[in-house]
Amino acid sequence: MMRTGTSAIAALALLSATAALGQDGGAGKRTFSSGYRFVEMTGEELFANVCQGCHMPDATGASGAGTYPSLAGNKNLESGSYPIFLVVNGRRGMPAFGDMMTDGQVAAVVNYLRTHFGNDYQDAVTTKDVQDARR
Repeated sequence: MMRTGTSAIAALALLSATAALGQDGGAGKRTFSSGYRFVEMTGEELFANVCQGCHMPDATGASGAGTYPSLAGNKNLESGSYPIFLVVNGRRGMPAFGDMMTDGQVAAVVNYLRTHFGNDYQDAVTTKDVQDARR
């Protein structure tokens, strides 16, 4: 009986600690998707929660179980249509995110990539560009 009580107390302590972590007053708050569609709306949030797992936080890419190209200083991002196509349709080891992101989310993450990590492409892609790419 004592063992069950100890387990219950440990479980409650863990639950309380987890709840406390979720109540940080908004400072450094992270948004996480819990379903099939992403809830992140800014390019920075989408990159942090979707892209950087493979392309690394500094967007320099990685090699290991697969090869994940660098997005930093990437000349392939010069034309906005190319990264739109890749995000929507995927290619090789990169999954297609078109069904999981709205047109606005695709445009946001593409614009973020094209203006960060040593990329300076200021001609923003639009939701209409994404809509056209989906056809």
